[in-house]
Amino acid sequence: MDAGVVARVSRVTRVCARLHLVYTLSRMRPCSVRRFWVHPILRKRLQRGEYHLLVQELRLDDRLFQRYLATDDSYATIAFSYRVGRSTVAVIVKEVAGAIWTALVEECMPVPQVEDWRAIAAGFQERWEFPNCVGAIDGKHVVIQAPANAGSLYFNYKSTHSLVLLAVVDAEYLFRVVDVGGFGRSSDSGSLRNSAFGESLRDGSLQLPPDTVIAGSERRGPLPHVFVGDEAFPLLDNLLRPFPGRHLTRERRLFNYRLSRARLVVECAFGILSTQWKMLRRVITTSPEVTELCV
Repeated sequence: MDAGVVARVSRVTRVCARLHLVYTLSRMRPCSVRRFWVHPILRKRLQRGEYHLLVQELRLDDRLFQRYLATDDSYATIAFSYRVGRSTVAVIVKEVAGAIWTALVEECMPVPQVEDWRAIAAGFQERWEFPNCVGAIDGKHVVIQAPANAGSLYFNYKSTHSLVLLAVVDAEYLFRVVDVGGFGRSSDSGSLRNSAFGESLRDGSLQLPPDTVIAGSERRGPLPHVFVGDEAFPLLDNLLRPFPGRHLTRERRLFNYRLSRARLVVECAFGILSTQWKMLRRVITTSPEVTELCV
């Protein structure tokens, strides 16, 4: 090939390469320059953050401090108040909730023993006139935001997504046994069946008091200690539910009235819980794992 042709081809190649480079650079987005690494609002955390101002004052009044903690603020609101990032708030909520449960569960909610069950039964006998009752049981749907890729696991009959809080309450509206984490689509009966409490109830490992004779019903002999629930629960040896139907005899209607009156303590306990902790009244937007820790 002629040397002149080779030189012209080489020049054309270089020109095309330069044009391609210019075109590529023109298509590239200019590099964004970070204006600051820490936002000016966050830099004033020590001077204007709520932790260093409001919280220090609220520590002098426990009642106000508890009220402050029991609001339904979102992560964004708390992050802005404390002048920290929302991801920081999320980490703090998860770690503190887990630490509180681990540190206080044995002290505030120990596993009831035989004497504890006897004391609960005495409380139901005295306040609600229902003998041999060791607790009222029910489930509460804690509404959450639909988790990703969860399908219908958390979708309940109220057309919302939820976790189930299964609880046993004594005659003084105190929670004695709780089980959190049941899928919202499960009924109360299904939540009980899948819970550790339900397994212990079926295999008889709850350490309930022995059967006793009820005053006025000596002819029936010793009767077991029972939990009381609504129609959603199954009828077991240690779990009572109302008689179904409308056309009932007088004795059965009286039994349903007594049982329902004793069972209402768990409904009232859920109402007290929701009033004290406002987060249970709204849609919780955290993951199911964090929601379970908080509840």
